[in-house]
Amino acid sequence: MSAAAGSTGAAAHRDAGPAGAALQGRHALVTGASRGIGFEVARALLAQGARVTLLGRNPQALQQAAAALAGHGEVHTASGDVAQRPAVDAAFASAVQRFGAVDILVNNAGQAVSQRFDRLTEEQWQQMLAVNLTGTFHCMQAALPGMLQRQWGRIVNVASTAGLVGYAYVSAYCAAKHAVVGLTRSVALEAAGKGVTVNAVCPGYTETDIVREAVANISGKTGMSPEQARAKLAERNPQGRLVQPAEVASAVQWLCLPQAGAINGQSIPVDGGEVMVG
Repeated sequence: MSAAAGSTGAAAHRDAGPAGAALQGRHALVTGASRGIGFEVARALLAQGARVTLLGRNPQALQQAAAALAGHGEVHTASGDVAQRPAVDAAFASAVQRFGAVDILVNNAGQAVSQRFDRLTEEQWQQMLAVNLTGTFHCMQAALPGMLQRQWGRIVNVASTAGLVGYAYVSAYCAAKHAVVGLTRSVALEAAGKGVTVNAVCPGYTETDIVREAVANISGKTGMSPEQARAKLAERNPQGRLVQPAEVASAVQWLCLPQAGAINGQSIPVDGGEVMVG
């Protein structure tokens, strides 16, 4: 379903978008787009003239997000679990039917489970790999062939500083995000020279549902107040604060612009200086 009126079909939309916008006529698909970083990424790409498909598991949440973006540009919603290949294929088919081929893919869908390693269950381990890594793999495989054929594309994987360093009690999440960084680098090399770039952004602790769940978990296990738990997480950032979703979205937006064509295979921390990558 679409949140914007207009004729259907790819051909009718190829020249849509604000005049002079850098991504005018481009179709972006954003996963995990109903809230948080994904929602802000959608807003940022719409501001550059892209038509945006919001992909997520909750149809009602997607429709609410689309309604909130009404007036910002053309928006389509497609529901499905990125961990399931048939659901991804169906979502991409819906997106292509509405707005044409996918030019920009932002893999933002993710989950985090906090557990001491020796108590981590295989089910939790597999869940972290399925959502954070396999979901990224599915969507990249769905989008990349068309990008290579058209000789233009942008893939941005929302990883985490947990993909660059280790964190205690989130070993499965760290393993999955490290794998996303490795996948990003490998596919970037395969796509280099073909007009397609593949990059990752690595947010530190960001004001999202994952951090709110972490705050609740810390409070429940340590007796800290929610305010104290938030402050504890914010201490990791040299700026002494949580990153905001719009700040992550700004980095994603930049990587999607034509002017960022020389940036490829990079994993860019958005963390106030927490992680220094040499």
